[in-house]
Parts: sequence; structure tokens; C-alpha cells
Amino acid sequence: MKAKTPVAWEHVQLAAKLADLKDDHYRTVLTLSAMLELFIDKGIITREELSAKADALDAQLESLISASLHPMG
Repeated sequence: MKAKTPVAWEHVQLAAKLADLKDDHYRTVLTLSAMLELFIDKGIITREELSAKADALDAQLESLISASLHPMG
């Protein structure tokens, strides 16, 4: 019969997975930030265009979330 994994060990494993996800998230955001800065430095986009697009996408996402939470409204 297989011994049950102690709950404390499961918490340690979960914390390790969370730490890995945080590191992955940091590296992803860092890479994205570097790419955006390069695009701006090279004149491919402006900060104003980037900000306007981010605002538009945020509004669109908020609308989709609201619609999914209140489908009949």
C-alpha cells in the first residue's frame, strides 16, 4: 500500500510551484517590457499609442467580463 503524502510536504511542494510561477511571470514581464522599450526606441510605436491600445484592450476586457458575469443584463 502506498503511504499518503504528509499535508505539510504538499504545502512545501505547492509553495515551490508558486515560486516557479512567480519567477516565470517576472521573466515574461521583463522580456515584454524590454521589447516594448525597443519598439519605442526604434520609433515603431509611441508611448501614447501603446497607452491608448492598452486602455482600449482593458476596456474591451472589462466589457467582456461584465457581460459574462451578467449575461441577461
